Amino acid sequence: MSRPVVLSLENITMQFGGVVAINNLSMEIPEGNITALIGPNGAGKTTAFNCITGVYQPTNGIVRFMDKVIVASHPTGKDLKNYKGWNADAYAGMKIIDPTPDQITRLGIARTFQNIRLWKSMTVFENVLTAKHMRAKQNVFSATFRANAKEEKRMRDETMALLEEQGLDRFRDELATSLPYGLQRRLEIARALATDPKLLLLDEPAAGMNPQETLELSEFIKQIRDKYGLTILLIEHHMDLVMGIADYIYVIDFGSEIAQGLPAEIQSNRKVIDAYLGVSEDE
Repeated sequence: MSRPVVLSLENITMQFGGVVAINNLSMEIPEGNITALIGPNGAGKTTAFNCITGVYQPTNGIVRFMDKVIVASHPTGKDLKNYKGWNADAYAGMKIIDPTPDQITRLGIARTFQNIRLWKSMTVFENVLTAKHMRAKQNVFSATFRANAKEEKRMRDETMALLEEQGLDRFRDELATSLPYGLQRRLEIARALATDPKLLLLDEPAAGMNPQETLELSEFIKQIRDKYGLTILLIEHHMDLVMGIADYIYVIDFGSEIAQGLPAEIQSNRKVIDAYLGVSEDE
């Protein structure tokens, strides 16, 4: 029996001026799976993440989460006149839905970034606690009259428990940016987990890590998937990590899908090999 689809992209196109960064990208991410989105540098992978999470409004296409449309767009006016992607009229009659990143997070989608984005002036504990406030059961009235003490204690206790689970509790009072690089990566994932997501997007989590750290990260990703019941979509250039943990892989190049399949299928796909290694001039 197939698993329900948590996230789907339908004909997503992102055009910047005359440059089509993503063209007609469609994906389905099943519940509980670790799905990888791979491709050469500049292929459009992070742009796809930004379209999912409200950083960019796609020029065209639909994003569904838990079977609900959360992003919808189509080219209009000048954008329609200059549109270079596919399916320009496919969603013309649909209302544009353009949520902000915080609204996307509240729906249950959390992410990390290619370049670590911890709050530099905050401690390890404060970085995670701040993310906990995304689900806080309080309002201006309760805060004004100090009626939220129990809620604040709950969030602090849960923050500490999360740090202990991730082996970061001994660093709780240190500035986040003082941690070694690998621990900063782990802290960024812990902060994402603090928002209680159903879907976790990881943008090159192994960037800058040595082979041992990458191996440990692979196990860590599988552990948090199982422990928190997560669905995970990741971008990664470390192919050993991808092939070791991904249930399914999508490959894009120049903004368009060139292949999808199981890890073994992707490893032997000629289009994928050519995209990464190039095609010799005499072919």
